[in-house]
Amino acid sequence: MITSIEQNTTTPQRQSSSNTQGLYPSTDLVILAGGQARRMNGINKLLQRFDAQIQLLKIYQQLQQQVAQVWVNSHRDHSYYRQLIANIRCFVDDQAGFIGPLMGMKSAWTHSQADYILFVPCDVTYIPEQVLSQLHQCLIAVPTAQLAYLSINQSALYPFCLAKRSSLPMLIKHLQQPNAAQRSLKACFQALHAVALEIENPALIFHSINGIDELQQYQSLQSIR
Repeated sequence: MITSIEQNTTTPQRQSSSNTQGLYPSTDLVILAGGQARRMNGINKLLQRFDAQIQLLKIYQQLQQQVAQVWVNSHRDHSYYRQLIANIRCFVDDQAGFIGPLMGMKSAWTHSQADYILFVPCDVTYIPEQVLSQLHQCLIAVPTAQLAYLSINQSALYPFCLAKRSSLPMLIKHLQQPNAAQRSLKACFQALHAVALEIENPALIFHSINGIDELQQYQSLQSIR
């Protein structure tokens, strides 16, 4: 079962951009960049400029003050990441073969010592203000939920989620399933009683970039705004 919680992002409450006041439990950030990028002709999306900034820098700068540690889940280019951000930490999937974001999420718990991890896909174009605190509020509102994910304009952005460490056994269970459908994010999130943070942004057309065609369309729209 997946529950939805709507948030009005047009007039957010003002609060500190960091978590120095203990607004929520200590949380690590993991940027998921472990895919093959086949629809991008193998280009590493995390090192591309979808708009004014390199994706890695954009995600890091928007979220690093709100989290304890920033990680990148990626099978390549670790030295480039560290050239851009000296204190960033990197890890590869526990199992080779490009199994998907579930494997990246499962692998993260081997490295992070936090009880909560915010997972963000490398190809995201929009990070809502205060999204981490709002996802924590979703988990508080639905105590049975082990994970809260972002939904923008009624479109689920499943890899953009906040997970509890207690979600790990279910991640492992779904990764062991022989059927690919049972290894999907949606199926796993349902088993985790996930709650959706619903955000409306009418101006947003692409919440993530999946291929070169989408990137060209996105950049074309950005150039005329």
